Amino acid sequence: MTKPRIGIIIGSTRDTRFGEKPAKWLLDIAARREDIEVELIDLRDYDLPFFNEVSSNAWQASVNEKVLAWQKKVGEMDGYIFVTSEYNRSIPASLKNALDQAYVEWNYKPAAILGYGAVGGARAVEHLRSITVELYMVPVRSTVHISGTEFFTVWHGGGDQPITSIEGTIGQSTQEMLDQLTWWARITKAGRAEKGKV
Repeated sequence: MTKPRIGIIIGSTRDTRFGEKPAKWLLDIAARREDIEVELIDLRDYDLPFFNEVSSNAWQASVNEKVLAWQKKVGEMDGYIFVTSEYNRSIPASLKNALDQAYVEWNYKPAAILGYGAVGGARAVEHLRSITVELYMVPVRSTVHISGTEFFTVWHGGGDQPITSIEGTIGQSTQEMLDQLTWWARITKAGRAEKGKV
């Protein structure tokens, strides 16, 4: 069996977003592993319209070319790490829209989360977990939260230090998250192959 492919998805598309910084750091950490392949997936590159298909592609094929390109990319992955901020106790609209634009491509794959903000994106993370369950995904237990002092140390509106400056705080949870994600990615990849849902 080939190595599981993991997509690290940057959930915010704002011009002043912070998410790209931890996502690139996470890509570097994950790329050191020999048991997975990782790819950075930036929602900015897909310019998705607001969901306007006849229905979910669980019931009827989508028609918008941008949506189809997004579904193809999502479908290439065996698991995901969502990098999300917290907007008013939830995830960014750009991320929710991207999740809604696919369905079958998310099914039976693991999802991990890196949240950031004053409280580490905790409420957005919990909301995102429930969304992944509805999409037949497997949310892993360990999550990375960049919060409080650590967030203001690395945020561009604060100390703007590199993410490596807080690895002492988030390094262990990152490795635990990656271990769990990799384990579930192997299990679900084998299960999908067995049922012909690769």
